[in-house]
Amino acid sequence: MSYSIRVAAAAGVVLGMCATAMGQVAKRDYPGVQNFSRVDATIACGGATTPEAVHSLKAEGFTSIVNLRAADEPGANVDAEAAAAAKAQIQYFHLPFKSGAPDTAVVGRFLTVVSEPRNQPVFIHCATANRVATLWLIKRVRLDRWTVEKALEEAQAIGLTSEPLRRFALDYLAGSGPPR
Repeated sequence: MSYSIRVAAAAGVVLGMCATAMGQVAKRDYPGVQNFSRVDATIACGGATTPEAVHSLKAEGFTSIVNLRAADEPGANVDAEAAAAAKAQIQYFHLPFKSGAPDTAVVGRFLTVVSEPRNQPVFIHCATANRVATLWLIKRVRLDRWTVEKALEEAQAIGLTSEPLRRFALDYLAGSGPPR
């Protein structure tokens, strides 16, 4: 086993989560988080997340949370989640990304936040994991240089089921978004 694989595996153990092979999404039940997925040693994602789950996320080693839900979404409790993050001493990034009107400016901010080493490991969530998977698909292609096909497969495993969001990501990657 190579040194980098041992380090990644150890990181997964330290975080109390299974380490996954590159591109293999590991789903598991997680109290307070719908559709929890471990993507790799530095990223996990999910759908609706309660403020009460923030303490558990911190205990598992997450240093940052990215919330893609709009404050006016039914069931979103952005203020309570931000307060829970502050209490747990975990960085909190609120990047509202609306499914019906996706904003390319949010994509740029998202890519900056998730690629910054000091923000990792990071937990990313929205309501169902559709928006998470959309932005993660873009991140995989733009920053990690994955093929669209491979990134799309992973995004679908995370929770991408929305055809309009899939189309947004593919259009963005085809050149409608900022240049590489």
